Amino acid sequence: MKRKILKIVITVLVCLIIGFLSSFITQSSVNDWYPTLNKPNFNPPNWLFAPVWSVLYLMMGVAAGVVWGKGFHHIWVKTALYHFGFQLLLNALWSMIFFGLKNILAALFVIIALLIAIIFTIKWFNVVSKKAALLMVPYLLWVCFATLLNYKIWELN
Repeated sequence: MKRKILKIVITVLVCLIIGFLSSFITQSSVNDWYPTLNKPNFNPPNWLFAPVWSVLYLMMGVAAGVVWGKGFHHIWVKTALYHFGFQLLLNALWSMIFFGLKNILAALFVIIALLIAIIFTIKWFNVVSKKAALLMVPYLLWVCFATLLNYKIWELN
């Protein structure tokens, strides 16, 4: 039981660190470049993003920890965690491209790839643990919304 909790703690920390590092990339652009963009009327206020992403990274980490807790020796667990790692890299890459490089169109392609990777991650998490898969659904929904937002920002600019 202690090992399973430790695995959850480790994966939560990894997700939060990725989110924290991504926030460094976004911070300067959020204050100077992002406000200058034309945005759709459904664009959330800037203050909402940090708490939403914090909760999502926490849920993602718990989900990955639950999967890892089933035993990394199992091929399904490995497959699920490889998908998870890949989507986490795409998640960080999106921030670098959208806010760091300020390339809205390239970010749109990355976030579409991210959506696909999240769907595959949920599929494989579901094979290992239905609870873990369900913990990923809010993340999928938020990224669906973020994809629409990214598209509309590209369209308006």
